[in-house]
Amino acid sequence: MDLDPATSVHGHCDDRFTPIRDALAKAIADGEEVGAAIAIDIDGELVVDMWGGHADAARTTAWTENTIVNVWSSTKTVTALAALMLIDRGLVAPDATVATYWPEFAANGKQDIEFRHLLTHSSGLSGWEPPFSVETVYDWEAATAALAAQAPWWPPGTASGYHAVTHGHLIGEVVRRVSGKTLKEFVRDEIAGPLAADFQIGADPSDSHRIAEVIPADEPLDLPLDQLSEIAMKTFVGAPDPTIANTEAWRAADIGA
Repeated sequence: MDLDPATSVHGHCDDRFTPIRDALAKAIADGEEVGAAIAIDIDGELVVDMWGGHADAARTTAWTENTIVNVWSSTKTVTALAALMLIDRGLVAPDATVATYWPEFAANGKQDIEFRHLLTHSSGLSGWEPPFSVETVYDWEAATAALAAQAPWWPPGTASGYHAVTHGHLIGEVVRRVSGKTLKEFVRDEIAGPLAADFQIGADPSDSHRIAEVIPADEPLDLPLDQLSEIAMKTFVGAPDPTIANTEAWRAADIGA
């Protein structure tokens, strides 16, 4: 159903949520959004499922019902769900040390880090010791080996610090060791598949035609570098340009963060 042909917003919207529909239509009409989709589920009822605009910067490809897009850090919630499923099945204990499942991880003072510390961003491994390239992030063996070898940046369990990219590799390696499946395989087989959810970690090449292009903001976030701690600097500085999400290497990688 076309909600408003004049603004190219399509799909379904419960009457209770027409302000959201109007806001999406306005954002697209004003150029604030090139294209976007919004879905809202309340107690199992899909009350909003709408989309509009274009899936590319050139505005040549319409955003459709089946368009998918890089979702950035919301992937962490799915990665955490995989971890919680292992706990629920009795395969991992939240208060067991990570080294119980990943022996090499005990190196460099990490022998007491517990699995729950990975879930709560309190392991002290919020980033890789620099220099560390995004190309190495794509290499699961190299990336996880580096995390296993390095020392934590603060006493584990004493504070929470956003594990911007390492979150997926840390939890994902435990998932791999315990289940025998990579994180992307576990999500595909144990979560997305049974739920018929159109979600992937590492996009299937056959879906490349329906992936929306990531378009950087005109005014990107300006980090106050002079106010960041050394740990925050190491965690965030050197973060890749958002257009990297448009590359085949990024889309194929197992990045659970």
